[in-house]
Amino acid sequence: MDTAPDFTARRLAMVEHQIHARGISSPLVLDAMGRVRREKFVPAANREQAYDDGPLSIGLGQTISQPYVVALMVEALGLQGGEKVLDVGTGSGYGAAVLACIASEVFGIERLSTLAQRARRVLLAEGFLNVHVQCGDGTVGWPGAAPFDGIIVAAGGPDVPETLKVQLATGGRLVMPVGSEFGGQELVRITRQTPSRFRRETLGGVRFVPLVGAEGWPEGNR
Repeated sequence: MDTAPDFTARRLAMVEHQIHARGISSPLVLDAMGRVRREKFVPAANREQAYDDGPLSIGLGQTISQPYVVALMVEALGLQGGEKVLDVGTGSGYGAAVLACIASEVFGIERLSTLAQRARRVLLAEGFLNVHVQCGDGTVGWPGAAPFDGIIVAAGGPDVPETLKVQLATGGRLVMPVGSEFGGQELVRITRQTPSRFRRETLGGVRFVPLVGAEGWPEGNR
């Protein structure tokens, strides 16, 4: 008898009960969360838990974020479709895949080469040809591809890197966790209203791995 899990049913249930029921209402975000096969972006050992309501380890001290948090951050960008987005801390590539269902181009930066290579491979295998992944320091962004209509940072920093703010297009939004290195953080949204004026909003409490880099936390002993 075939006992393979029905990931499609689990994915649709995740969208309905973990995401839509908690107030995520953007049709573009709900559609994207329902299309991306999350089980492909987690290690084989964790595949059964792919649609659990929480983060999962992807190795090397990194995690794939809780599905609801991914949806919350993507919705906070206010994407309408066709934008250019920067994804800092690409990790497994799952968040980049969700963004790629909405944006025309996604530029992902991952500081750990093993994860960057794995994400690149899975994204290609899943048909996301509009995602570009490079290994590097995400706190300094991707100057050659800027400006971006949206920037998501999937790691918690001491504050929003000034370099990333500069790489936002006017009218663009940046969403990232800000707070203590190993404790709780606040999810912050920065909107570039004019070339010199930025609006800052707090969207609620979250907890992410540390954002390591020139404009984040130092490498240290991790």
